[in-house]
Amino acid sequence: MLLERPGELLTREAISRELWPEGTFVDYEHGVNSAVNRIREALGDTASNPRFVETLARRGYRFVAPVERIGLGEDPSPSVSESTASGSSEHAVVSSESEADLLSRILASPQELPKASYPVVQTLFVLFQCMYLSFYIGALANLPEIEDLFSPLPKASQALTVLIVTAAVLIPVRAFVLTAVLMHAPRVREKFLRIWPFLFLFDELWSLSPFLLLHHISIGLAVSCTALLVYSPFAQRSLVLMGAGGRDRETSATVR
Repeated sequence: MLLERPGELLTREAISRELWPEGTFVDYEHGVNSAVNRIREALGDTASNPRFVETLARRGYRFVAPVERIGLGEDPSPSVSESTASGSSEHAVVSSESEADLLSRILASPQELPKASYPVVQTLFVLFQCMYLSFYIGALANLPEIEDLFSPLPKASQALTVLIVTAAVLIPVRAFVLTAVLMHAPRVREKFLRIWPFLFLFDELWSLSPFLLLHHISIGLAVSCTALLVYSPFAQRSLVLMGAGGRDRETSATVR
């Protein structure tokens, strides 16, 4: 019933009429609450921070997640094997949602982020990409100095190789992200979120880049800059969710 009317109010009375035929004596208030709680448990949802089912006080419930109708042209009466496959797929989706629930508690959702003007989030996101490009290019341009800095380390040659390889790989990746955002590429938000885990790992590694400047800055300043850079991948993700990359319909709808 919720999925048939996404975004619309579904009253408790309508639910009770569907669940219990007329003339049935039942505490429908408690019964409806229990049924909705079971739905939330299956989806890993909560009433205080709903991602799927929202409670409208003293009125009813509303399904707030985006709903996409698929397979409208298929046979409405699937075979037994198709039904089994469908059941397995639904179980996998629910399991995936439960696993993602822990991650969603750590990472900000679009609804939790503040509203900001498009030029602000766009400019900040572009500056982040330019900052990382300058890190990679600057490191490759000063390899002799960095090699001298790495020389006291136990595995200096391996550390230098990691630096060169990651910088060479990340330069085109950052160039892709930067141009996609500046050119308002279609589905840029979705594409960035897909590669974000990859960028997160390397951004955390490159948060140590201020220590490459120890010939020019103090250790205290390097530690301070590193602490700020540790938060950088989360800030980039938030800026994309806030609208960096374009005002396409998909992004606007999701943020709403």
